[in-house]
Amino acid sequence: MKLHQLRYLAAVVQNGLNITTAAKKLHTSQPGVSKQLKLLEDELGFPVFERDGRNLSRVTPAGQQVVDRALRILEEVQNIRRLSADVRGDNSGSLSIGTTHTQARYVLPAIVAAFRTAYPDVDLHLHQGTSEQIADLAKGERIDIAIATGAADLFPNLVLLPWYRWHRQIVVPKGHPLTQDRSPSLKSLARHPLVTYTFSFSGRSSLPALFESAGLELNVALTAADADTIKTYVRLGLGVGIVAGMALTPGVDDDLAVIDAEHLFGSHVTWIGFDRGRLLRGYLYDFLKLCSPHLTRRRIELAVRAKSAEDLAAVFADVTLPEQPPATA
Repeated sequence: MKLHQLRYLAAVVQNGLNITTAAKKLHTSQPGVSKQLKLLEDELGFPVFERDGRNLSRVTPAGQQVVDRALRILEEVQNIRRLSADVRGDNSGSLSIGTTHTQARYVLPAIVAAFRTAYPDVDLHLHQGTSEQIADLAKGERIDIAIATGAADLFPNLVLLPWYRWHRQIVVPKGHPLTQDRSPSLKSLARHPLVTYTFSFSGRSSLPALFESAGLELNVALTAADADTIKTYVRLGLGVGIVAGMALTPGVDDDLAVIDAEHLFGSHVTWIGFDRGRLLRGYLYDFLKLCSPHLTRRRIELAVRAKSAEDLAAVFADVTLPEQPPATA
């Protein structure tokens, strides 16, 4: 059994059992990948994959156990390389972040700028999407850290560090009827078409679930993945906007009337997550510290060792999470 066979195995699984796509990602040939998979199965003495003609159709139960262990082995190989780089004082590398448009546009710019000043030789990559899309990136090991709100059930293998609290705001053109009520109810909100985020939150933060529990019909004019699009259509009079508070920039959005909506939707916690089995480079710890002073190396190491949600909560029991960071132009 050779290490490159495990790499081929992992690539095939991570690319939907498509050998051709996996071969392209590995910069090798499709016949070469097929041959190495067959050699691996011959050595194991059982099939890792079920086949439909020349195509792979699914992973066998025994094969899944092999895949799970292969992924752990490959992760440890990467961890050894990361450890070596840190011990040698090598501050070069890469950092891939999966996050939402709101975080990328309104929260991360100042942090990224400070990080780039400290680590000019680290390549940064931002991948934007919904919580579901970020989860897919994490499963495919295409990102080093994930940043999202809610949807923790989509990230069962990540250590989730609570970062900051925020709440939603209602935005309307100035002179809109809702501006006459400083604390509008869900019922009054339901009288208007809404322009809001694509529904990717889960649990109590889900707008459809919230309106349904109140016995109200949710009238959605438009959903969008980012606050900039929502504000654009609010300005056009398409409906009442609901956006994250940090997405409102003084001097830029002064033409809109803002109504606090915390009494309707409560507060939300944005978290930063990473794979529990990953050895974090020194510069990644520094990136997390730039996000918030409470994300210290010691606290992060304790969070990695937490065995349950209760243990993780205890790690942050003495922390008052900061309120939403200011928007950046």
